[in-house]
Amino acid sequence: MSALRVAVLGATGRLGAYACRVLEADQGFELVARARAGDDLARVLRGSSPDVVFEATAAGLGARHARLALESGARPLVATSGLTAEEVRELDLLARARDLGGLYAPNLSRGMWLVQRAAEELARHGLACEIVEQHHDRKRDAPSGTALDTARRVREARQAAGHAAGSVPVHSVRLPGLLAHQEVLFGAPGELVTLRHDAFSSEAYGPGIVAGLRHVARRVGFATGIGAAFETERGA
Repeated sequence: MSALRVAVLGATGRLGAYACRVLEADQGFELVARARAGDDLARVLRGSSPDVVFEATAAGLGARHARLALESGARPLVATSGLTAEEVRELDLLARARDLGGLYAPNLSRGMWLVQRAAEELARHGLACEIVEQHHDRKRDAPSGTALDTARRVREARQAAGHAAGSVPVHSVRLPGLLAHQEVLFGAPGELVTLRHDAFSSEAYGPGIVAGLRHVARRVGFATGIGAAFETERGA
């Protein structure tokens, strides 16, 4: 099987630079383009002809760049936060029209995916929930895409179990010294359940980058969440 050709958008940022190192070390991938801020991305994609695109630029740009990737015939894995549900639906229609796939991954960590699964199970019992997310002071968006995705999953799990969706307040902290941390707290009379995830380096996202790119290379349609990629890897 030939190596997947990958273009990395945001290749000089923390996550993008780490992704480049991961992909260069994996014989299943060929890194064909490293785009940085100010580059003509449409031109980069046309010139490099990637199979898949890893998008790690700045919050709010992911939908635009995913659209460029799909229009160029490539399959995007978007790790930049800020995609709305409506943008995901629009990208899904575009991907299916072109018989391509794509994925929005608010968080690439296997550990965070497992925390979210546990949160969904707790939510089915109708417990009150709030989220506290903490990130470094250079992160522009608040709340984080991961926290918003977790809150959505909690609400949907409540509804699926026959409870009122209710609100899931999210509290954001931005301080130097932090990287990426999240607590999901569930309360009931006389007890508290806390789910916590801490990412201390970009290494937490390596398995998700690899699994996510492999997954989008063979799926049709654009979806949200890294879980399907990990499930596919586990069943392979």
